[in-house]
Amino acid sequence: MKRIIRQEIPQNVINSNDCQWNPYKNTCSKNGQEINFSAEPSTRYQHLLECFLAMKAVDKYSPLYPTYISRTFEQDLEISQEELENIFVTFLSSPEVAMVGELIKQRLGRNLQAFDIWYDGFKERSNINPALLDQLTTKKYPNKSAFVADLPIIMQKLGFTSDLANFVCSHITVDASVGAGHAWEAKTKDDNARLRTRIGENGMDYKGYNIGIHEFGHNVEQTITLHNVPNYMLAGVPNTAFTEALAFIFQKRDMELLGMPSKDTLSQYYTTLDIFWGCYEIMGVALLDMRVWKWMYENPDCDAKLLQNAVIDLATNIWNEFYAPIFGIKNEPILAIYSHMIDAPLYLSAYPIGHIIEFQLENYLSNKIIGEEVPDIFANGRLTPQIWLSKGLNTQLSINPLLEETNKAVTIIKNKNTKQD
Repeated sequence: MKRIIRQEIPQNVINSNDCQWNPYKNTCSKNGQEINFSAEPSTRYQHLLECFLAMKAVDKYSPLYPTYISRTFEQDLEISQEELENIFVTFLSSPEVAMVGELIKQRLGRNLQAFDIWYDGFKERSNINPALLDQLTTKKYPNKSAFVADLPIIMQKLGFTSDLANFVCSHITVDASVGAGHAWEAKTKDDNARLRTRIGENGMDYKGYNIGIHEFGHNVEQTITLHNVPNYMLAGVPNTAFTEALAFIFQKRDMELLGMPSKDTLSQYYTTLDIFWGCYEIMGVALLDMRVWKWMYENPDCDAKLLQNAVIDLATNIWNEFYAPIFGIKNEPILAIYSHMIDAPLYLSAYPIGHIIEFQLENYLSNKIIGEEVPDIFANGRLTPQIWLSKGLNTQLSINPLLEETNKAVTIIKNKNTKQD
């Protein structure tokens, strides 16, 4: 990943099988002999720069929102960039980060490494052999047709009525992909939402299934908020974070949908910690995304190499401020690895907002049936974010409930572990 960030990968191994590359030593060989090479140019950052220039070219046609930054946050997300940055900084600086980091360190039995920002051990599946999960999903879904046929059943398992499940699924088209998953909404009622996920020659492995359930959550939202809102002009959700929230809700129940529900009495607390650590990871990346775009607007005549250096410096500074105190490791650039920052300008902020809303939605759905609540909640449509939350969940966007529950979860888990010891 660092080779990608620093653009150090040999040009002649990209999209080619002619040479062998040692990523640790960054050497290149052919027929067993080491050869000289030139590193790839700043292609990654040239693409980012071209995205900036394209978006900046629109500025003069948008007097009310004169920058892409303002159009993304104030117009699309309907939350100001400054407000979101303050939320992210407050969260990243919270004492709960150190508490959860210490708990992860104890669970791993070693000091934290930089890649532990992607720690996945709070999920139920983390204790199950991945090969067993692959075997289970490939048997259940040997092809696309099997997955498509099961979608209405999945919805019914979550408590949706059979009529609504069949209606929603009749408006979804599934495409097998070889790359990452994706969900694409329909814009007219006679069109279908699209679901893309990995379905290999031997069937759908667990990763493809997990992605598919996430994208299915998007499709359920997209169909309900197109067909069931009071007026077509209200179609959709306040912003993309709200569709991410429901996708997370679906994805988190993937094991339950496979007939493997959690039996751990502490599972609700592990779920809280999983959401918290996911926020901690992605908020730093979203913060980097914001600051890179601010830098580009301040330096509109930069070239790709200058932009590359700026991205790495900004990523390292954010790491040193919010992650190094927890990990005990300084000067890591890995927050700059996310491809979303390169090909989906300023989208990354939708994920942490989605996690916050996910937690608030999970709280609301506690002891309720998902399929009975979700249709009415999401039929509110594209209201402003705070009005949607107030009307649908009787709450406002805030990180405080998640911080409070995280503190509680760490305390309970530590006490349980102490008693077991």
